[in-house]
Amino acid sequence: MNCFTILFQAFLIMSLLHPVKALLAQNKNSMSIPVHELPEIEEMPDPLTMNDGAKVTTSDQWQIRRREMIRILEDYEYGHMPPPPGNVKATIITAQSRVFADKDSTLEANYRKLHLTFGPDAACGFDLGIFTPGGTSKAGYPVLISLGFSADSKSIFSAAEALKRGYAVVTIPYNELGADAQNWRETAFFPHYPGYDWRDFSAWAWGISRAVDYLETDSTIDKDKIIITGVSRNAQAVMLAGAFDERIAMSAPVAGGMALRFSGKEMGNGLGQGITEVIDQNTYWFGPNFEKFRNQTPRLPCDQHWLPALTAPRLFIMCNAYSDQYGRAYAAIQTFLGAKPVYEMFGVNENLGMHFREGRHGRTQEDWDALLDFADQKLLGKAGTRIFNEIPPQEKTP
Repeated sequence: MNCFTILFQAFLIMSLLHPVKALLAQNKNSMSIPVHELPEIEEMPDPLTMNDGAKVTTSDQWQIRRREMIRILEDYEYGHMPPPPGNVKATIITAQSRVFADKDSTLEANYRKLHLTFGPDAACGFDLGIFTPGGTSKAGYPVLISLGFSADSKSIFSAAEALKRGYAVVTIPYNELGADAQNWRETAFFPHYPGYDWRDFSAWAWGISRAVDYLETDSTIDKDKIIITGVSRNAQAVMLAGAFDERIAMSAPVAGGMALRFSGKEMGNGLGQGITEVIDQNTYWFGPNFEKFRNQTPRLPCDQHWLPALTAPRLFIMCNAYSDQYGRAYAAIQTFLGAKPVYEMFGVNENLGMHFREGRHGRTQEDWDALLDFADQKLLGKAGTRIFNEIPPQEKTP
């Protein structure tokens, strides 16, 4: 019996004991395991089971498990992000002025526009719109970062409710972080980091973290009370940024992040978008290995519940619609349930929330009200009676 045969038999034994965990533990670079050789697992991969099969029961173990999970997500789903550049600088584009923060021209705000630069030769950058409540500016506003389409003075309109409640609002145009198009490789950060296999979701999440780099230095912002939100595809980037960047106090994705094992024509009875639908739509959101799971969803060694799980014990609320044509309601609930054991381990069950509304894909005032009520109660400690962890009736979540 040669050496290769002995090693292969040992590999098979470990695989039977801990199918995915053993495979990943055997390799320093887990992508040395081709996708077609990964075992099929129908259940949601357990965030509290380490690669060697051990159960996570302490915060120290959780830090090790965090690193394992991040590596798996980067290897198989999102690609690998560069490290923080460490040279973020801000230039004033528009000096602070008073603007109207709503379409009715009744709510005033202080507005300034900055341009951030960073990266190799400071060649990367994007615009940032910063809004603070009207009147005399003060130090230490809790802040809501909204990933959207613009950083101009009107980009506050959809988030005006946050301003009314005393939050600062920061707006980021997501296309400046990486084009949402087939030419993405030629845009934004990508040409300056050619050695990385990341794509749009990772670039947008990484860009949010560069905004956090700056906001930590801005005296008008409370750096311990940073909230991030986005809708639909931007919600995916918000989930990823909040999972990886522990400086973010609260993540609030809207209409994004449904469990892939319960979505689409392969796994979800045709409801919502699964891996196949996303790949058929485009191949530039997720990382390069994600498309290899087309029609092989059970081989994916992670799932979307890992993102809220990685956010624990920090705050996370997902806002969804019962009839979202892109996000199956039942799959959203499985994302919530799959992350719940991590919050339970930390004893902070109330830090994980969800809200469902009637209607279809998108974001409405009801979504804004829910995520801001959650922030008021959980982040700011304001009085409130809303409950955010009740599972909706089964008949409303097919």
